[in-house]
Amino acid sequence: MNIARLALFAGMALSLAACGPKAGDPSRQIGAHPYLPPLHQYLLPPMKVVTNIGWGSAKPKVAAGLAINVFAKDLKNPRSLYVLPNGDVLVAETQGPPAPVSRPKELVMNWIEKQAHSQVEAGNRILLLRDADGDGVAETRYVFIDHLNSPFGMVLVGNDFYVADTDAVMRFPYQQGQTQITAPGVKLTELPGGPIDHHWTKSLTANPDGSKLYAGVGSNSNITENGIEAEKDRAAIWEIDRATGAHRLFATGLRNPNGLTFEPRSHVLWTVVNERDELGPDLVPDYMTSVKDGGFYGWPYSYYGQHIDPRVMPQRPDLVARAIAPDYALSSHVAPLGLVFYTAHGLPARYNGGAFVAEHGSWDRDPLNGYQVVFVPFTDGRPSGMAEPVVTGFLENDNAHGRPVTLAVDRSGGLLIADDIGGTVWRVTAAR
Repeated sequence: MNIARLALFAGMALSLAACGPKAGDPSRQIGAHPYLPPLHQYLLPPMKVVTNIGWGSAKPKVAAGLAINVFAKDLKNPRSLYVLPNGDVLVAETQGPPAPVSRPKELVMNWIEKQAHSQVEAGNRILLLRDADGDGVAETRYVFIDHLNSPFGMVLVGNDFYVADTDAVMRFPYQQGQTQITAPGVKLTELPGGPIDHHWTKSLTANPDGSKLYAGVGSNSNITENGIEAEKDRAAIWEIDRATGAHRLFATGLRNPNGLTFEPRSHVLWTVVNERDELGPDLVPDYMTSVKDGGFYGWPYSYYGQHIDPRVMPQRPDLVARAIAPDYALSSHVAPLGLVFYTAHGLPARYNGGAFVAEHGSWDRDPLNGYQVVFVPFTDGRPSGMAEPVVTGFLENDNAHGRPVTLAVDRSGGLLIADDIGGTVWRVTAAR
């Protein structure tokens, strides 16, 4: 299909999408009990194209009491971050695998969604950024590991460094202070990859004692349109034995789980989840939730507990009956990808113990939603208040300067933000 015809179909899609319900106030869908409007099914879903304009001399806006600066710039599609014990910051420059050619509707949707993502060709590698003088700006960068396969999740356990490629968890030897790993990686376990690899980002973390790894494996579709067999072992969090590579499904029914991290007080695993599309501008709310061993969270048969999705046939009332409602809604189509609990001292004290969430932002809602970093207060290991924007300004009149992807906390307590469209890692600190 040539570009002109694709653009024509895209224009038709945008026109047809205008016939659906209007978007409401996103704040009604934040918290433990979000408003869930009646669902609406589309011939073609709403799609809204943003123009990527870069930052120039501008930068994101931050909440009162905070300051922001560039930690590193001119990066190629920086998608995920990890801070090593000596303070070095790793950033995965990642190119996702090519989407398979499929039905005309999906061609249009893939083309429109692609316009909202970085057009820079990344190298599928991990860079090491070093701030030797501690001024909050990385002076040097090294190619830490090269020739990876769409890397995303990273975690260090002892001297073992793990990378979640899109199709496998790889293990590499690491010694503190080294700037490059040239030893070949060893495959710990395979992960579901191609030929269809709809949600290719694989989040990764380790439990507090380091014996297990946890990998987020997103679904292979929006709502099983590629067939239920394509979803085998997907829409799930895997628990992987670090010694043997053996795995089991720790939790299921999670359409696209990312930002896996253990809450520091309770030591319970939490994740942020991108929910399904094409049911309306205010369905279905994306969310953050604690993850129960053996828990089922609804996808694809239901959403937010036992709310049935009529598009999935045959239904599974046995699974729906035990579907767990998430802990905390973030509102619809914000596309959360990053989650970090804050226990350092580089930010004002009010942030200590709470969670920061990076919302990559919508492409299928008008007006757009997300494109920000929000803070959710926690008390005794549970959300205890309204999410509040802390880093904004990524959007300007439906033009995108950048999009926040993942988060990390550096050795000095600064909050790091990977911005893929902006090609930047931002650093947030307390204002002086």
